[in-house]
Amino acid sequence: MSDQPGAGAPGFATLAIHAGAAPDPSTGARVTPIYQTTSFVFNDADHAAALFGLEAFGNIYTRIMNPTQAVLESRVAALEGGTAALAVASGHAAQFLAFHTLLEPGDEFVAGRQLYGGSVNQFNHSFKKFNWNVSWADSMEPESFARALTPRTKAIFCESIANPGGIVVDLPAVAAVAKKAGVPLIVDNTLATPYLCRPKEHGADIVVHSLTKFMGGHGNSIGGVLVDCGTYDWLGSKHRYRTLVDPNPSYNGMKLAETFGNFAFAIAARVLGLRDLGPAIAPMNAFLILTGIETLPLRMARHCENAQAVAEHLARHPKVAWVNYAGLPKDASYAVGKRICPAGVGSVFTFGLKGGYEAGVKLVAGLKLFSHLANIGDTRSLVIHPASTTHRQLTDEQRKAAGAGPDVVRLSIGLEAKADIIADLDQALGQ
Repeated sequence: MSDQPGAGAPGFATLAIHAGAAPDPSTGARVTPIYQTTSFVFNDADHAAALFGLEAFGNIYTRIMNPTQAVLESRVAALEGGTAALAVASGHAAQFLAFHTLLEPGDEFVAGRQLYGGSVNQFNHSFKKFNWNVSWADSMEPESFARALTPRTKAIFCESIANPGGIVVDLPAVAAVAKKAGVPLIVDNTLATPYLCRPKEHGADIVVHSLTKFMGGHGNSIGGVLVDCGTYDWLGSKHRYRTLVDPNPSYNGMKLAETFGNFAFAIAARVLGLRDLGPAIAPMNAFLILTGIETLPLRMARHCENAQAVAEHLARHPKVAWVNYAGLPKDASYAVGKRICPAGVGSVFTFGLKGGYEAGVKLVAGLKLFSHLANIGDTRSLVIHPASTTHRQLTDEQRKAAGAGPDVVRLSIGLEAKADIIADLDQALGQ
C-alpha cells in the first residue's frame, strides 16, 4: 500500500488520520469525541420507526452503533478499500460474526491451519456447538484448499501473515480457489494491517482484524473489525446464504442483499449478529484504537525495519537453530512476501533454539526489555513461548502444524532502538 496519493485519491497516511472524521458539529472538537452513552434520542415516532425498520441510518443504542464506533468503522473500511465495516469487542468476535452471517447448521468452511492458536481452538471446538465444521488446509500450499472443499463448504479462511509462524500466504492463489468454488474468501489481516497488505486487492471478499494488535498499536484496548469488500455477489451465488438472500422476519421480510447491495454483508452482521449476540465495542476502546491508527504507517515502517535487523542477527547467532521470517532471502515465504507485502513483512516471527523446549523457556525468563505476555503489535517488544501458553490447548501435532512446536519462541518486535532489542536478546541467550 502506497503512502502517495493516486488518481486524486488521498494517500494512506492521510486516510489514517482523516477518514471518517470531521470536527464535532456541536462543539467544534477536532478529535472525535468519546460518545459515552447507552442510547440516543429520536426526533419523533416516525424517525424511530424508520431507524428500527432499516429505512434510515442513525443511532439507536450503543450495542448496535455509536458515533465513535462509526468513525472507526469508516476509517478501517477506507484503509482496506472496503464498502463498509463493523467494529466489535474483539478479533474473535469479528470472526464469530463473520461466520454467523454466512453459515447455517451443518455448513462447512476451509481454513489454513497456520493460524493463531485461539482461532484454531474457536474453529475446532466452539464453532462445533453451532454445527459449523472446519476442514484444514496448508496455507503454504494453495491447492490444498481446493482438496478440502465439499458441497457444504460456504467460505475459505486464512491469515495474510500467519501467527505465530510469520509465513506470508499467496492470497491470489487462495482467492482463485475460492472464486472457482463460488465461496467468499475471508482474510485475517491482523499482522499485516492494510499498510503492508490490502487483501481486497488480492481477491478477498471479507477482511477481519484484531484491532487490539497493530491497528491500535499501544496495548491499551481490545477491539475487532470485519470489513465488507463489496466484491461477492450474494444474489448470483450458486450457494444460498440465507441470512443475506432470504426474507428476514425481523425486518418485515426485507431481503438484505437486495436492499443493501455491495455492503449487505456488513449490514447483516450488524443488524442481526451484533444486535442479537451483543459483542459491542466500548466507545472508549474505539477512541483509543482510532488514535492509534493515526500513526499506523509510521509505526509499521519502524516495526518492519527493527524486525528485519533482529531476524538477521538471530539467523547468525550460534545458539539459534532456525529463524522463520519472510524478510530473510532463504525463507520459504520470501518470494511471496515480496509480492504480497512489498513494503515489509511485519514484525512478528518465530525462531527456535538448539536447546529445544527448555532453552526457549529459559530465554523468555532471561529477557529484560521484552515483555513476556500474550499479545502482539505493541509499541513494546514482546515475547512468548507458544507451546506452553497460546497454543497449550492444542495437541503436539496441532502445535507443529500451526508453527508452534516445542522449540518455538515468538517475538513481536517493537519500536525501541534496535540495538537495545538485540542487546537484550544477546544477554538472555548468553545465560
